[in-house]
Amino acid sequence: MVKICCIGAGYVGGPTMAVIALKCPEIQVAVVDISVPRISAWNSDTLPIYEPGLDEVVKKCRGKNLFFSSDVEKHVSEADIVFVSVNTPTKTQGLGAGKAADLTYWESAARMIADVSKSNKIVVEKSTVPVKTAEAIEKILTHNSKGINFQILSNPEFLAEGTAIQDLFEPDRVLIGGRETPEGQKAIKALRDVYAHWVPMDRIICTNLWSAELSKLAANAFLAQRISSVNAMSALCEATGADVSQVSHAVGKDTRIGPKFLNASVGFGGSCFQKDILNLVYICECNGLPEVANYWKQVIKVNDYQKARFVNRIVSSMFNTVSGKKIAILGFAFKKDTGDTRETPAIDVCKGLLGDKAMLSIYDPQVSEEQIQRDLSMNKFDWDHPVHLQPTSPSSMKQVSVVWDAYAATKDAHGICILTEWDEFKTLDYQKIYDNMQKPAFVFDGRNIVDVAKLREIGFIVYSIGKPLDEWLKDMPAVA
Repeated sequence: MVKICCIGAGYVGGPTMAVIALKCPEIQVAVVDISVPRISAWNSDTLPIYEPGLDEVVKKCRGKNLFFSSDVEKHVSEADIVFVSVNTPTKTQGLGAGKAADLTYWESAARMIADVSKSNKIVVEKSTVPVKTAEAIEKILTHNSKGINFQILSNPEFLAEGTAIQDLFEPDRVLIGGRETPEGQKAIKALRDVYAHWVPMDRIICTNLWSAELSKLAANAFLAQRISSVNAMSALCEATGADVSQVSHAVGKDTRIGPKFLNASVGFGGSCFQKDILNLVYICECNGLPEVANYWKQVIKVNDYQKARFVNRIVSSMFNTVSGKKIAILGFAFKKDTGDTRETPAIDVCKGLLGDKAMLSIYDPQVSEEQIQRDLSMNKFDWDHPVHLQPTSPSSMKQVSVVWDAYAATKDAHGICILTEWDEFKTLDYQKIYDNMQKPAFVFDGRNIVDVAKLREIGFIVYSIGKPLDEWLKDMPAVA
């Protein structure tokens, strides 16, 4: 029986291993993590992450051929294939601070694998890692190998949160990179055979190690670039009276461009886009390619500009001050159908409003009060360290209250900011909300999901990103 072990029970490791266990009943899969509370959650009825369809998959396999354990060394030593899916945060100090990936957790995982292994192993990079990480890991393993053969593969994940299970069931492609040696090719085949249980062969792409590692960074950079491109156009649309939805629809009809990822918004978030681009920038700089580095940096600059523009628009619309005013924040996760708040634009928008002394009332159907308070009090990049190594949350912020429905959040508020495109926000009773708000009542739609004409008819002053401006807003510049 083939045994697979995955180090790291997070957003990537948990769902990926659950689907492998479901599709390959003859393979024994163990997911291990040093965090005992996280493993306990995976073994309970309330999983530590929310992902549509994940519950069913885990419940079908758990205890049969899918196991969650904090006995890391036992399962690693028994495994034939070891996936490493640990945090790779951006460095905050030292060489490459603010851009380079911090491989501390990766390195300690590699040393542990070398220590406990008694048989040959295939070690698979699953975390997002910078190009050439495999080479460093390979050196650590071979210098500590005690005669054991380790083959390193890169198998980057391309999951989108909210659709991760579907993405795993029917991936666009599975990418496996390995050494171009007989042993390397044999290792690639072993991993390919696992995926071939349910993925058609023509969707399993085999490359060299460096191509696989770089493809992941490139894919995320291209996606983020599309979002920044349409967001840049949204600012121009507001200035000229064009409608960004009409522009992106027209542009997306070109089959060479296609319609996906062309929705203007308050900005992109999620654990990978910014981190991967910063990584790409650092790699370019290290390889003497400053022009290429500056090109990709601009994608992040436009994203930061979009968030700042949104905050400025709110403050300038509300008589240039939000001090002491209640503002409802609808949605905190970085996108709908996930509870993930990593790098969510909501953090920067909320911090911008808090900086102007606003009183925030926040509602998100999937994000806990503890998580929101932690996010708003954390330093940049702290979120990407394991929870037990994150700074403990200080006392909750006085200006922030977290409530459990949209009507409570909006009662007596001066303005509403929609920051996540949850479906339920499209069907709220906006007349009821309007009646219970301070006047003039503002809606700032950071996701372009409300019916602007209908809301204006009710009496709201509405700002929708990239849409022709309300008369009220025309004289109020949004650029600080």
